[in-house]
Amino acid sequence: MKTSLIDRRDFLKAAGIGLASAMTPTAWAATLAADAIFATAFVKRDGSFGAAVLSEAGKVLHAIDLPDRGHDVTFDPISKRSVVFARQPGTFAVVFDHTGRAAPLTIASISGRHFFGHGVFSPDGALLYATENDFDNAAGVVGIYDARAKFSRVGEFPTYGMGPHELLLLGDGRTIAVANGGIETHPDYGRAELNIATMKPSYVLIDRVTGDLIEKHELPSALHQLSIRHMDTDRSGTVWFGCQYRGPGTDSPLLVGRAARGKELQLLDMPSEILSALRNYIGSVSANPAAGTVAVSSPEGNSLVVFDAASGRAVSNRALVEVCGLAPDRTGFMATTGAGEIVERSGMTRSEPDYVWDNHMLRIEPAA
Repeated sequence: MKTSLIDRRDFLKAAGIGLASAMTPTAWAATLAADAIFATAFVKRDGSFGAAVLSEAGKVLHAIDLPDRGHDVTFDPISKRSVVFARQPGTFAVVFDHTGRAAPLTIASISGRHFFGHGVFSPDGALLYATENDFDNAAGVVGIYDARAKFSRVGEFPTYGMGPHELLLLGDGRTIAVANGGIETHPDYGRAELNIATMKPSYVLIDRVTGDLIEKHELPSALHQLSIRHMDTDRSGTVWFGCQYRGPGTDSPLLVGRAARGKELQLLDMPSEILSALRNYIGSVSANPAAGTVAVSSPEGNSLVVFDAASGRAVSNRALVEVCGLAPDRTGFMATTGAGEIVERSGMTRSEPDYVWDNHMLRIEPAA
């Protein structure tokens, strides 16, 4: 179903975005010399919002202002532009050049929709796909935006579930995987969750060209309150997913799983001390294909766990206060925390006391 773009009331506020700090020649030289750079949203201690580009050493190279809290960032290697999405139930997304050489562009959600914080580009960079809430109908949709026409909205297709969160473009370039969290929300009630007793999370595969459902997998009925939220793909093409439990706090369900095409979802067992430390909440999932590992974070449990992707075995567990953002970095992972820390793969920690880092982090390869 195609729909036209209608400005939201907060569009003018979002359209006033400017550069929080222009990249200096020295910083740009450092970016070019880096093995990778990273992008993440943040909240400053003064209450302002933004998105930052970080060096591999954890230094802020460049930042843009946001009108409200951001969530995740996606990157198009063709146009070399990134998009940061508003945190649910936000109604803006901001396109920016991580070099700081082009002014940001604001995308406003259409009437009756809001963003869920995640998106992905088509392989040719022509289209941007974003998870959205059709809140009056309590249905998830993927909004489609034409990146070559100032990101005008050109259509949408259903996610075949409720409360879609993260989405991934799989290796064939055509199939999109969507984590339907199963939770009903409506902006009239803020972030209140309206259907905890009846929620039905699911993992779906959708043909991004036709919008047709390819596969849909639901968890067993006893786990209907285990909301599937975040995902990443390991080097074998297997999708790893992390969950957030909305049932009784005394329960301790498995929180990390794997999905392979044509197979049922597999939840991974782990030592009880590691599982309990996660506090029924996975905030981010990140795969490191080069290292053959997958990391998950829990800001609720102050815990970062790394798995061997082949065996599914947990190989390390580290306590980090309010850790959430994760991105692969050589043989390990870079992590950010809500306490303003940036943790390098070596374990070294850099503190940025003025920043509260948001939930996710994106690695941008140097060739970009």
